[in-house]
This record gives sequence, structure tokens and C-alpha cells, in this order.
Amino acid sequence: MPYVTVRIPRNNSIEKKRKIVKAMTEALVSILDTKSESVIINFEEVEREDWAVGGVLHYDKNSNKQEDRNR
Repeated sequence: MPYVTVRIPRNNSIEKKRKIVKAMTEALVSILDTKSESVIINFEEVEREDWAVGGVLHYDKNSNKQEDRNR
């Protein structure tokens, strides 16, 4: 029974989550030769200020882009 945790930014729409669930379930069923009823997908929603890439908080990257647009 595949159990997958997907970490995504908070505030994604339910429609986006549906698309993720559908695509991931189809991929796991195909690759693992399992039934869709056996696939469990869990979303963990993360605030953008709680992750960093390349030593910079995601929040700060977006803040800089917004500041640049306002100049």
C-alpha cells in the first residue's frame, strides 16, 4: 500500500489538490501495479515563510520580487 506525503504551500485550491491526487494515483497504480484504492496521499500544507531554497527564505524571495515590481 503506497502512502505518499506531499508538502505544498498553504492556500492551494481544492482543484489543484484534486489534480495532484489524480496524477499521482495514476502514476503509482501504473508503476507499482497496485489498485487505486490502495494509494494513500496525504497533504502537508506549509507556510511560505517556513521553507528556504539556496539559503534564502521563500518568503524573502517573493518579497524581493514584489519590491522590484513596485520600483
